[in-house]
Amino acid sequence: MSGTFLGMPAFPEAARKAVADETLRGNLRHATHTIRAKRARAVSELSDWAALREAGKRIKDHTLRHLDRYLIQLEEAVTAAGGTVHWAADAHEANRIVAELVKATGESEVVKVKSMATQEIGLNEALEAEGIRAYETDLAELIVQLGGDRPSHILVPAIHRNRGEIRDIFRSRMGAWGRPAPEDLTDSPAELAEAARRHLREKFLRAKVAVSGANFMVAETGTLVVVESEGNGRMCLTLPETLISVVGIEKIVPTWRDLEVFLQTLPRSSTAERMNPYTSMWTGTTGSGTADVPRAFHLVLLDNGRTDTLADQVGRQALRCIRCSACLNVCPVYERAGGHAYGSVYPGPIGAILSPQLRGTGSEIDASLPYASSLCGACYDVCPVAIDIPEVLVHLRERVVEGGPVTRAGNKVVLKPAKGHAAERAVMRAARWAFSHPGALRAGQRLASRSRRFHPRTLPGPGRAWSASRDLPALPAEPFRDWWQRTHGGKEAR
Repeated sequence: MSGTFLGMPAFPEAARKAVADETLRGNLRHATHTIRAKRARAVSELSDWAALREAGKRIKDHTLRHLDRYLIQLEEAVTAAGGTVHWAADAHEANRIVAELVKATGESEVVKVKSMATQEIGLNEALEAEGIRAYETDLAELIVQLGGDRPSHILVPAIHRNRGEIRDIFRSRMGAWGRPAPEDLTDSPAELAEAARRHLREKFLRAKVAVSGANFMVAETGTLVVVESEGNGRMCLTLPETLISVVGIEKIVPTWRDLEVFLQTLPRSSTAERMNPYTSMWTGTTGSGTADVPRAFHLVLLDNGRTDTLADQVGRQALRCIRCSACLNVCPVYERAGGHAYGSVYPGPIGAILSPQLRGTGSEIDASLPYASSLCGACYDVCPVAIDIPEVLVHLRERVVEGGPVTRAGNKVVLKPAKGHAAERAVMRAARWAFSHPGALRAGQRLASRSRRFHPRTLPGPGRAWSASRDLPALPAEPFRDWWQRTHGGKEAR
């Protein structure tokens, strides 16, 4: 995963700071409520939405079960069409491959289509270390890049910024990256978009190399698909002479018929549109560098923890994700904490189950992410491929508690033993002894009931963190066993 997020605190600490930022919460509340309302209207137009959702789930599950076969088919098809396929086991290998490919062209800058995979591996930072400048061309990604910021949403990376903040970023930073923003720039969306367009136009026309991801890869023909709303992706995919696409191995679908399902569900779930304004598809090269196909095409197939995730029978459903971000827009935790608190390029509910599986670092933040949820289930209800995120969250919580955070040793995944808090271990030992001695348990229950008036409503010491947001349950006037004997003629409760 990207080094941009290394060293970040665990979710509870990061979320506590985010919740105190009233501007951030206002920005998030307005944006997520607007998007979710539009999505609900768009989805309600389809009478067969449930069937499409089930079809997407089954297609993804089938593909993941036979991933090896479809990846080989894809490689053969891409190669036959004139492209070159590279396999990257991790972020370091993928970054090295891309840097070498760019250097081979003699160029020192690239334009980029919005890509979660390249954010995941920290490609921009890796290219910069090699003397190569990467220009983001998606409007929201441009805002994040100019502001020296981090993305906080899968679909709208700058969702944490309002129009006034964006105007200030453009005014102060555009000049350092090329054409400066107009001095009289206002926070009008039209003016901000025009400033971005002028800033990027010259870079589109000058760039010889582009880097992209892909929303889907069609195994039967070797075709890659990018869907977007601004047109910047179309220009990056067609104008440069060399195109390098970094794509996670799970983004594959077997056939064009399968693709048709996702081209209906993705736009409605993400941008609340009936179809994407720009759907770009390309298959290999023409070899001549025509206006609509690059002269050279390289596909970097990225693993980076995906095969480890695939080995988990419960957790693997996270690989169905088509990056629509619908789960973020309905999540009450994300709405209040924002995306940065998740310490990953994948925030929100999907990030809480995907990041710990992909990274496998055993870090404090990865161990905390499965708990960054109320388990309300709203994320599952809106997921267009029916990922049961609450189920995976509980599964990962169990793995953290019983086996500890996941870490990697070479190619093996090992579980780091979880020690827990000393007070917690002591309480568990005492409970085990009490439940194995019925007489002592009965005496303790009676003593607790008779002294209930003196019990505190909150816990002292380390327990204060638990009871700070909840009262201890009030004890009954008598234990259940005594009540049963008193009301059932002295018969022992079983």
